[in-house]
Amino acid sequence: MVPVKGDITFILGGARSGKSTAAERLARRGDRVLFVATAEALDEEMERRIRIHRQERPTEWDTLEEPRALVSALQPRLAHYDVFLIDCITVWVSNLLLAMDDYPDAERRVVDETRRLLDLMQDSHAAWIVVSNEVGMGIVPASPLGRVFRDALGRVNQIIAARSSRVLLMVAGLSFEAPLYSE
Repeated sequence: MVPVKGDITFILGGARSGKSTAAERLARRGDRVLFVATAEALDEEMERRIRIHRQERPTEWDTLEEPRALVSALQPRLAHYDVFLIDCITVWVSNLLLAMDDYPDAERRVVDETRRLLDLMQDSHAAWIVVSNEVGMGIVPASPLGRVFRDALGRVNQIIAARSSRVLLMVAGLSFEAPLYSE
């Protein structure tokens, strides 16, 4: 992958749809890859998942584990990599929401942070691969926080897709390229 300044490939899909596998396959084309993990090991099951993911990644890739402050964590690293893989936006949005104490304004705050992240990406000289879940195709969440999360992630996904040069929808390990539109 020859990095194009600010090029963003957005990979979206349901749970276990093949998003991360597709993202990692694309990232392997880069010379200097930073894997950006947003998950935190808060329980044994998550610790196990993180450990497995670490073992499966190429040893020459660097890893940044950052659950919330992506912009400030990525800024000093921009010149050192030609490919950044963020896995995943879903967990990042969840982490941002759980750190907030005022949910009525949460979606706007998450959207603002997403726009800051996208500005950073598009001003960089790297290629970006961004993974997220599509959570809006199911039932309406029963809890208010669940609905805030679904709505915020849906809006974030729309904003990222609008500013991406390529959007892939993953279903059962198969990728479907989506037509692009702009924000």
